[in-house]
Amino acid sequence: MVSEAIVVPEAIYPYVRRITGQSNFHLALLPAAKNTVQSRLKKNEALITGFENKYKMTFPQFEEACRDGRIKNPYSYEVEKDDWEWETAIENHKLLDEIYRWLISVEENLST
Repeated sequence: MVSEAIVVPEAIYPYVRRITGQSNFHLALLPAAKNTVQSRLKKNEALITGFENKYKMTFPQFEEACRDGRIKNPYSYEVEKDDWEWETAIENHKLLDEIYRWLISVEENLST
């Protein structure tokens, strides 16, 4: 186990305590981290859904449509930018989901 001292600005402590309902700051970090990851997951999901609605297809279908000509001007700035942002959102979502699942398992281990 890695042990590290964390210096927390005094002004932050009461807010974290109020938000999480946890008086121990180290234990309060877990729900705070979960909430942050959950919020970022929702933002990524909204971004992915936005692209799926815009193009009326999933990302793999979009990439295939760019290759086979169903997407007009696949090398235009807008399409390239959407491709990059869509792929980034998907990769970020995978990472955030992994982190969220890990946080859940830590929480479960702490409660047993």
